[in-house]
Amino acid sequence: MPPWISEYVFLPLGIYLARVTDVSIGTVRIILISRERKILAAALGFVEVLLWLIVITQIIRNLNNALCYVAYGAGFATGTFLGMVVEEKLAIGHSLIRIIVSGSGENIIESLTRSGFRTTRLDAFGSRGPVTVILSFLRRKEVPEVLEILGKTAPRAFYTIENARKTSDLGIWKEESGGEFLAGLLWRRQSKIRK
Repeated sequence: MPPWISEYVFLPLGIYLARVTDVSIGTVRIILISRERKILAAALGFVEVLLWLIVITQIIRNLNNALCYVAYGAGFATGTFLGMVVEEKLAIGHSLIRIIVSGSGENIIESLTRSGFRTTRLDAFGSRGPVTVILSFLRRKEVPEVLEILGKTAPRAFYTIENARKTSDLGIWKEESGGEFLAGLLWRRQSKIRK
């Protein structure tokens, strides 16, 4: 095999793949930090920096190879996108959905309750008169299911979704049909209450 193939094909490809991996890990790590998953975030940080050091060492050894720079930049961009996709699929954490409707909102409450979600109903007054505010606290991975229910029962309802940083463990969660080990590990709540 000619030496140029290693220098101008395999080396840039290796840099690209390593950079995609370390930036993807970094994106997920930052999200885990915001969700207070300290140990897992630290472990991912170790792998991320180790990969980065390997990549930067190869670039310094091959400063005259412009393809290494292109691979580095392309890997960063791809890794950022891929990290966001991975985090979205894992749906780490919890969300609060706030639904505001005119009228009692009973059909929404009944549909959510039938599907296993717990709700809280508040009577409020908006700029156009009385409204009902429905709150439901859920895992982020359940948000699409709630939005689908909302689309069927009240497609014109106004809603907002907020990510919750920390929650108490009061057993308010919808029953799970099966265990996805990795996702469960990533968003498991602390069971001990500090006194």
